[in-house]
Amino acid sequence: MTLSLSAEKIHRQPWPGLIEAYREYLPVSDTTPVVTLLEGNTPLIPATALEQRIGRQVKVYVKYDGLNPTGSFKDRGMTMAISKAKEAGAKAVICASTGNTSAAAAAYARRGGMRPFVLIPDGYVALGKLAQALLYGAEVLAIKGNFDRALEIVRRMADNYPITLVNSVNPYRLEGQKTGAFEVVDDLGNAPDWLCIPVGNAGNITAYWMGFCQYYQAKKCECLPKMMGFQAAGAAPLVNGQPVAEPETIATAIRIGNPASWEKAVAAKDASQGNFHSVTDAEILNAYRILASEEGIFCEPASASSVAGMLQVKDQIPTGSTVVCVLTGNGLKDPDTAIKYSNSQIKQGIDPKIEAVAKAMGF
Repeated sequence: MTLSLSAEKIHRQPWPGLIEAYREYLPVSDTTPVVTLLEGNTPLIPATALEQRIGRQVKVYVKYDGLNPTGSFKDRGMTMAISKAKEAGAKAVICASTGNTSAAAAAYARRGGMRPFVLIPDGYVALGKLAQALLYGAEVLAIKGNFDRALEIVRRMADNYPITLVNSVNPYRLEGQKTGAFEVVDDLGNAPDWLCIPVGNAGNITAYWMGFCQYYQAKKCECLPKMMGFQAAGAAPLVNGQPVAEPETIATAIRIGNPASWEKAVAAKDASQGNFHSVTDAEILNAYRILASEEGIFCEPASASSVAGMLQVKDQIPTGSTVVCVLTGNGLKDPDTAIKYSNSQIKQGIDPKIEAVAKAMGF
């Protein structure tokens, strides 16, 4: 079988990881010890079923960052944060997490030869994410409090003890995460008209805006997108304009009441002439099921908030626009939610005979 020229080129030049791919746009030097799991290069998938739901000429894509090595967009920031921590001689790192950060921090820290410590809100982390952190070798501490309290503690720990903080308040995290915007532009040939994105701690919307602006200044794109951030209704401080003391939502990854990147996210929204909206858990679950059953894409509930938000405000999308919805995490992070809220059920107790199976199938 003869490969096409493009396929031959791809075969000869495997993806090197996002630091090497975008080195000229990142704060690294020739002496930075790059710690990588070959993250990035995640697909931008056309979403034709979502286009049909909008009902007019609008191109919709989903940026599926759940295909990163540990299953979420956090790997983009963590390769940078851990590489720079290693460069600075760090022996241990710490983070507060609702799950995805803990998995990424543990994987990259171990790969870089460092000890990872993780503070989580007890009882509010999906088991798939907790399993990852434990197997990677994180030292997990569950506190009687929410994510916001955990973040306060780890920030003070980093100020007072010889340990490096790798939450998104670490500027290198956002430097890595901005590469998601680079990839969107590289794939589309320009920036989209709208970028719809889940908002929890608000680092990712900030990072994407950084990336689009940097590419625009480098003349890699001709326009900048509206940044449309979507929060869960029970954890929507940016929508409400004030912190939420006790955030609640099924979308645990964005169950955050006082985002660390609050001011930067508001600045990105304002500069891009975008907006923040809240989506209910019912809307999130509906989008979650639509993505899986109509597009064949399994994301975690928090990721589906970007699609839920887009569908909520679909009448505001100008005809002829291109919209990208960021899916931040893989559905396998939270299989319990998938099983609980699926519209499909397992048919049990079927006799092991072809006739019985055919009857159960409706034949």
